[in-house]
Amino acid sequence: MINKSMNMKSAKNQHGATLLGMLIVGMFIVFVALIVMKVTPAYIEFMSVKKVLKSMQDESLATMTNKEIKDSFNKRASTSYVEVVTGADLVIEKGSSGTVVMVDYEVVKPLHM
Repeated sequence: MINKSMNMKSAKNQHGATLLGMLIVGMFIVFVALIVMKVTPAYIEFMSVKKVLKSMQDESLATMTNKEIKDSFNKRASTSYVEVVTGADLVIEKGSSGTVVMVDYEVVKPLHM
């Protein structure tokens, strides 16, 4: 008798996850996974563009023409699978301190499938 009443009190004090709570957590996990799957390719491509521009620092850009710089970028970008930025998008500034190569771009992807 005492054992049975202790089990009843123990069962009343237990709290657990409800089906609705689990559905909400599951929807949140799916939403975060969807955002990560959409953002990751753009981030990888950004890192590839950055890597290509950094590798171009090894060349003597001061002696190269703008066309040669753009062609060099295009060759490196094609081997790094960069598709968003081309040599035509580069901003090349030649000054007394040297040649500066920049690119400014934006990637916009819808979240829906």
